Amino acid sequence: MEGLIPVINKLQDVFNTVGSETIQLPQIVVIGNQSSGKSSVIEGLVGKDFLPRGTGIVTRRPLILQLIHVSKNDTETRFQEGSGDAIKAEEWAKFLHTKNKIYTDFDEIRKEIENETDRMGGTNKGVCPEPISLKIFSPKVVNLTLVDLPGLTKVPVGDQPEDIEDQIIELSHKYITNPNSIILAVTAANTDMATSESLKLAKDIDPDGRRTLAVITKLDLMDHGTDAMEALCGRVIPVKLGIIGVVNRSQADINHRKDMKDAMTDEASFLQRKYPSIANRNGTLFLAKTLNRLLMHHIRDCLPELKTRVNVMIAQFQSLLNSFGVPVDDKSQLLLQIITRFAAAYCNTIEGTAKNIETTELCGGARICYIFHETFGRTLESVDPIGGLTTFDILTAIRNATGPRPALFVPEISFELLVKRQMKRLEEPSLRCIELVHEEMQRIIQHCGTQQEMLRFPKLHEKIVDVVTNLLRRRLPPTNTMVENLMSIELAYINTKHPDFTEAHLIHKALSEGNSLGHSFDHHRSIEQHKVQDSRPKQSAHEVVSTKGWKIGSLMSGGRAEADSTSEQGSRAGSASSSVVGSPAHSRKGINLLDNVPSQQNTRKLSQREQRDCDVIERLINSYFLIVKKNIQDNVPKAIMHFLVNHVKDNLQSELVSQLYKKEEIDYLLEESEHMAARRKEAQEMTQALQRASHIIGEIRETHLW
Repeated sequence: MEGLIPVINKLQDVFNTVGSETIQLPQIVVIGNQSSGKSSVIEGLVGKDFLPRGTGIVTRRPLILQLIHVSKNDTETRFQEGSGDAIKAEEWAKFLHTKNKIYTDFDEIRKEIENETDRMGGTNKGVCPEPISLKIFSPKVVNLTLVDLPGLTKVPVGDQPEDIEDQIIELSHKYITNPNSIILAVTAANTDMATSESLKLAKDIDPDGRRTLAVITKLDLMDHGTDAMEALCGRVIPVKLGIIGVVNRSQADINHRKDMKDAMTDEASFLQRKYPSIANRNGTLFLAKTLNRLLMHHIRDCLPELKTRVNVMIAQFQSLLNSFGVPVDDKSQLLLQIITRFAAAYCNTIEGTAKNIETTELCGGARICYIFHETFGRTLESVDPIGGLTTFDILTAIRNATGPRPALFVPEISFELLVKRQMKRLEEPSLRCIELVHEEMQRIIQHCGTQQEMLRFPKLHEKIVDVVTNLLRRRLPPTNTMVENLMSIELAYINTKHPDFTEAHLIHKALSEGNSLGHSFDHHRSIEQHKVQDSRPKQSAHEVVSTKGWKIGSLMSGGRAEADSTSEQGSRAGSASSSVVGSPAHSRKGINLLDNVPSQQNTRKLSQREQRDCDVIERLINSYFLIVKKNIQDNVPKAIMHFLVNHVKDNLQSELVSQLYKKEEIDYLLEESEHMAARRKEAQEMTQALQRASHIIGEIRETHLW
């Protein structure tokens, strides 16, 4: 069982190398108030002066201290630690950050701890969470793994930050919350044990006390007439793992470099004199043996779970390492593979055969289908065939189409003009449909760009996005042109003989019959009116000229002639007209014949015939518009699929190869991101460390555990 602690020390070396805290190894964590004697306790266990000394906070970084018992005859360890050259010194030390450098002077070790603390933690007396790892080999130590933490303090002094207390407590929590750690709570005997900060902190984290051992220091500094018997026997505060008292060297002893062996002798004499009944259960030597025993039993309990944890993590990190990809050997082949995989993933997303199908939202081909049949379809359905046309607009178009002569039938040209105007309203939603599909195909790029290769090679990903974006952009003009041509085709020829245009045939038949009757009635009425006109006395030539002059003068002058103008005004119409044309007012405003064109009065009531004609045109527009809308709704998606979607699918891979597969750009494109390379290196180091740890644990036979 003595071989268990060296195993843990080896595991500690393995995980310290990669700086990982993933595996929580068994160790003894030393906590206590500032100046409570923590450093003296640790030096007593080692038997050497090697820790920094001074006033205020001295320990400002965690110190992971591995004590390794090495006999003088252990040549194997001396060769191994000396990297082939046997270490002749009886005691030596090694820091993790100085690699294989051997320290035999313990004063030099103290200076290195101070320098390394200042290097990482600065010189302002603040704490730093980065640990210093130190291994001490000696025949005078027992196998232990200790963690010395900064002393608990309340009030910041000097250059210390205001939250120094919180920083130290947080740092202490980080180590003592490890369920595999033993908490060594140090308290000075000349203070009230009930107010011990270290015991309070230990109780908060380990309320059952299963892994807490208390150490009472400075037994020789208690007031005369008092002793620590009650505390040492556990009658003040019970601690399950026990309470051990020690006597530290005084500051004068330290200044005079009192030998550790002499200090141990004086400690034993003091305990025999003051606490004879419990002297054999206290002191530094008993503390070292107790810690060694506790740690070994603790390791025995933790090792099976530790072995399982290491094996699980090997599988996890191996999987993570595989996801980052192996180092590139053949860059040309890899580039071609990535291009091919991306093109296949893009096309599969459109076809709906991708491996990772989205379940949270529509994407790819499904979204394009939705755009065609839901978005575009609903938009076309919402277009009113008569939208924007009033009855008087239709009536005006009919009148304008008849020319100077009244029409017996509704002119066909008015229908064509109006229906073309309405048909043009279908062009905008059709072009918008192209935009939506284009946006979705652009979005597919990012959907396919989440592949590990895309994250690994950001420059290649950027170029792929550029190539596909440019291909999509080049396909927009021909697609837009085709859809515009579809609209132009519909506008170019209004097929009134269309088999679905049945409304026109029914209306034409009904109107033909109705207009014949109307024509007979109108003809009879015109004959009667002609007779009435013949019976009337004829107007004089002067009156005719007067009337004509009123009409022409009104139009030319832009003014309104009075209906009851005198004949004298009518006889002078010609000269008045001439004077208006040549007047200064006319030269300023110009001739505007349109101002006096009668406008439709939206408030007047339509005649029966006008209402009938407008209804006929509306019904025809409705009927023919539905035919055109059906054609557009069918042909626009087909045009988009052919000119945009299928063209990109069919030409994507060849486009990527022609644009990217160039010898001079391969190295640039396959340049890994620094983040990905760093993560792969970390995963690789961690995998190797875990494999070494598994091998170390595997060397332990089950019999060693008992």
